[in-house]
Amino acid sequence: MTSVDFPKHKKAKALKPGSRRPAKELCSECGLCDTYYVHYVKSACAFINQQFEELETQSHGRDRNLDNPDELYFGVHQEMMAARKTEPIPGAQWTGIVSTIAIEMLNRGLVEGVVCVQNTKEDRFQPMPVIARTSEEILAARVNKPTLSPNLSVLEEIEKSGMKRLLVIGVGCQIQALRAVEKQLGLEKLYVLGTPCVDNVTRAGLQKFLDTTSRSPETVVYYEFMQDFRVHFKHEDGSTETVPFFGLKTNQLKDVFAPSCMSCFDYVNSLADLVVGYMGAPFGWQWIVVRNDTGKEMLSLVQEQIQTQPVFAKGDRKQAVQQSIPAYDKGVTLPMWAAKLMGVVIEKIGPKGLEYARFSIDSHFTRNYLYVKRNYAKKLEAHVPEFAKRIVGQYKLPD
Repeated sequence: MTSVDFPKHKKAKALKPGSRRPAKELCSECGLCDTYYVHYVKSACAFINQQFEELETQSHGRDRNLDNPDELYFGVHQEMMAARKTEPIPGAQWTGIVSTIAIEMLNRGLVEGVVCVQNTKEDRFQPMPVIARTSEEILAARVNKPTLSPNLSVLEEIEKSGMKRLLVIGVGCQIQALRAVEKQLGLEKLYVLGTPCVDNVTRAGLQKFLDTTSRSPETVVYYEFMQDFRVHFKHEDGSTETVPFFGLKTNQLKDVFAPSCMSCFDYVNSLADLVVGYMGAPFGWQWIVVRNDTGKEMLSLVQEQIQTQPVFAKGDRKQAVQQSIPAYDKGVTLPMWAAKLMGVVIEKIGPKGLEYARFSIDSHFTRNYLYVKRNYAKKLEAHVPEFAKRIVGQYKLPD
């Protein structure tokens, strides 16, 4: 058995399950504290030490140009596009672009493992981070898990395995912590495939959302807030249920989201090499953001398996965002008939493409800014990045 030379770095004893994390109630349960990398948490945690500019430069060679409207919102990037697989993967949440890239990277030997999230046998929504080493293990992780997930809890396993080339799939808070400890992992090459993320919940919070929103909570396989201003629920029998955004029971759901998500300003996963989501694309397509040359390399692996089209922007989001600020603040819930009518109108005349993406970012950033201001006033100045301050500054906020 050959010995493995571990990188020389400081290690600490992982925190015990259930113990309070250094970020306290703002902990996003990214998993870093579940490893001996907990030693770095005070500098690495997105909710203790916000460091977008430094980590963007480390990851992409430069930080974002705040005078470029697209980079202000979407971060450092080389190109953006809309895409979908010509032959979708059965059971994938969309067409399976993320899974396909991961499988290609593994099968071509570019990486030795893929950090992704499966679910437990007992609960389809309970996340179970793994290091996938086969296509089957990657496919078992398809479909988003809309709950807080300790993806980085596998970092010790990565180091002990001797892996040198790795793909990590994750969301913004996980990726910020990963980038902060990247040099301590002893890897020859790290690839990061990100997904946009907003409004995660605990498992109990997810159940409350399903119970108050879906006609059949127990049969929901997955769901997503979509560009047509509706929540789309996919059920076990293959049927799709839609609920208009404006019909959500906001008065009951205001407190369901994790405090970390209410304090997050990295909706677009700005430190990933490649980001695959949906919010900047037409309905039925995926939105792809290539941030650097590594991301370009990753996307090239599936270029022949996808259709693409240019991104576009249509409509004006600002009035809708301004009106949504007090409505959310007061927990306004419309009767379902009014919510459906409003949804139809906004779908026809409302923001689309990149303008819808900006609508979503504006809505969440203004809400989150108010949350931090009201609950963590001493953190406000240091925690909110400059790009978010500029975005929020376009709107009139309540006290």
